[in-house]
Amino acid sequence: MASTGISLYASCKSHYSNPQGKGCKYAGQSVKALPIRIITVGKKRSAGVQLIVDDYIDKLKHYCLVEDVRVKSNPKNARDVMAQIEHEDMALMDLIRSNEWVVMLDEHGLDVGSEQMASLIGDAGNTGASSLLFCIGGPYGHGKQLRRRADVSIKLSSLVLNHEIALVVLAEQLYRAWTILKGQKYHH
Repeated sequence: MASTGISLYASCKSHYSNPQGKGCKYAGQSVKALPIRIITVGKKRSAGVQLIVDDYIDKLKHYCLVEDVRVKSNPKNARDVMAQIEHEDMALMDLIRSNEWVVMLDEHGLDVGSEQMASLIGDAGNTGASSLLFCIGGPYGHGKQLRRRADVSIKLSSLVLNHEIALVVLAEQLYRAWTILKGQKYHH
């Protein structure tokens, strides 16, 4: 785990996973708007998914800069699943900047609600990181290097989601989180 996330991870576990803890501690306060990068491992996106993602990214740009990056699934056409995970892991690690706060989306991650996602964004702004990075894995999940590098691991659902669906849900939740932070009426 990266040094910027060690103390935050301990607090994340209790703060972000508390389903009774409704509300965002930053709602209505000034929050540092870190640029957001989303890296998704997968094949070419369907036109419908891209349209929805682009719509949410356009909405998010009112709050912060957003970059959407796609890494090809199984970049070296490995036949072995472990080799595929390792190749995708290396491709992801090559794109991660040393000063980014990394959020790994994983089916075993912390269960967060919309208010906790808003708090996570607010907390990331206090880390000294230059940007906030969300990583969506390929069909077999994330590799060991990313798991070690991630500052926090969260899940968007108790269901396992296809990378395209996960991206749509993440984009909408990031937009929702910013409206919570700004005290706007999108979230009720």
